Amino acid sequence: MPARTGRSGERLMLLDSASLYFRAFFGVPDERSDAKAPANNAIRGFLDMIASLVTAYRPTHLVACWDNDWRPAFRVDAIPSYKAHRVAEQIAPDEWEEEVPDPLEAQIPVIVDALTALGITRLGSDGFEADDVIGTLATASHGVRPVDVVTGDRDLFQLVDDANQVRVIYTSRGGVRNADVVDEAFLRDKYAVSNGDAYADMSILRGDTSDGLPGVAGIGEKTAAQLIHTYGDLAGLRAAIDDGDKGIRGAQRTRLEAASAYLDVAPLVVRVARDAPLPKADLAIPTEVADARLLSKVASDYGVTASFNRVLSALKIN
Repeated sequence: MPARTGRSGERLMLLDSASLYFRAFFGVPDERSDAKAPANNAIRGFLDMIASLVTAYRPTHLVACWDNDWRPAFRVDAIPSYKAHRVAEQIAPDEWEEEVPDPLEAQIPVIVDALTALGITRLGSDGFEADDVIGTLATASHGVRPVDVVTGDRDLFQLVDDANQVRVIYTSRGGVRNADVVDEAFLRDKYAVSNGDAYADMSILRGDTSDGLPGVAGIGEKTAAQLIHTYGDLAGLRAAIDDGDKGIRGAQRTRLEAASAYLDVAPLVVRVARDAPLPKADLAIPTEVADARLLSKVASDYGVTASFNRVLSALKIN
């Protein structure tokens, strides 16, 4: 698909960093000839993904969005089961350690160093997930520049907005090189919902076991989409239930009424924040290496020189 640009020629690419480095870790072979050498498959894969994405979509601005808090307290307070199955241990009253394979955990700080050395902006917000950083930056770009959100997580389909030129580069099925480009036409064809907002409402009803969200019992994806289509949005559906709409009856009405408490809080959990506090930062693609000494050290210590070179070539840095 041709790259899109705003009137200024600018385009912003937002990376769901954890989604990409988890995919890299599980998808890129561990090619170490010496078992004592540090693991580097997530580092190599993550850098190679950046090189491929920049080459394919030619963003002028690029941000690696970060989980400063992968399980924010405000979401857990609303739905305690949120991501509960991923908790390795509780380390403080409102802090949980995520279950991450040791060889990957050791590579994450190196990925941070790699981004720092390259000069690629990395942004997180305390108390918020990377999804919220992405939602905030995408919303701030409405009317300013088109946005490509790169993720393997369907939750971010809620940001798709043709009018404001926000789309998702979805890597879950085909990887970075054969990613699905998700716009409103994709959502209509695949999920029978009209836009990102409707996708979010549908997903609240459907639930998501991978995030510990129960959804409404007996309401699957197709039924959820039909209900949102019929009543316009979740608020319209709930108003119809309260008003005794005769189109909602029998077991379906019973299930929706029984899920009232869940539906009260689920939007807070499912919908990404659009106003996460973020520091001021230069989002532009780097035009030179920010820290040559650090780049050289990471390249040497972890055997990722070729991957760094691919990124530098994609960024057109000599």
